[in-house]
Amino acid sequence: MQQTSASLPAPRFVRLVLQEDLLGGWELIRETGQAGGRSQVRRALFLSRAQAVDAFEAARAEHARSGFEVRGPHPDAA
Repeated sequence: MQQTSASLPAPRFVRLVLQEDLLGGWELIRETGQAGGRSQVRRALFLSRAQAVDAFEAARAEHARSGFEVRGPHPDAA
């Protein structure tokens, strides 16, 4: 997701990634920052894929309300 603003020198971004871990759990990785600048990475662990997808959808909706636009595929896209 990306947000552009005339007042900011570079666009802000949020990268949301779901991935399965080696023990069968799921991890939601959120990376936020400004393009070309510093970023912050946060991870959340879930026992089931359904919980992870729900958290992904909630995070995506939260950032969409803040003005970010989706720039990549949905986690269920094949």
